[in-house]
Amino acid sequence: MVLTNKHVVIAVIVAPLLAVMAWFAAGKFTGESPEAAVPGQSYPLVEKSNCRYASGACDIQNEEFRLRLTPGESGNSELLLTSSHPLDGVVLGVGLPDQETQPAAMRAADGQRLEWRLQLGAAPLPVQRIRLVALAHGSSYFADVGTTFLQPRPN
Repeated sequence: MVLTNKHVVIAVIVAPLLAVMAWFAAGKFTGESPEAAVPGQSYPLVEKSNCRYASGACDIQNEEFRLRLTPGESGNSELLLTSSHPLDGVVLGVGLPDQETQPAAMRAADGQRLEWRLQLGAAPLPVQRIRLVALAHGSSYFADVGTTFLQPRPN
């Protein structure tokens, strides 16, 4: 009986459309827009979900700036970092969450400065964290990620 009333039918159709349009309009007028990195500033990198399980890779990013950590060719005692942008340098430290670690400089593995390697003394434990700082175009990008992605996959 209610759906036979043309006003109710029109309201049922129009109301969701207006709600969706209002959602996008509010985001456009009040939301933040991405800005280019300013030289001399530091920016955090966010770890993606593949860092939280034994995936073999850890993606970290801030907008278009993306880094990927994977075990190197010699296993979990070597880390390979692949970047979406050429890097000026990378320092990385592995240690317990409440422990100060001495960072080590990674070395560029290619001429384009998109791949970087670091030989670790031993494979990181699951409770340890990786802290890194990557320098690109005068800006620094920092991250603190777990080492769970380096652990062997359960059978």
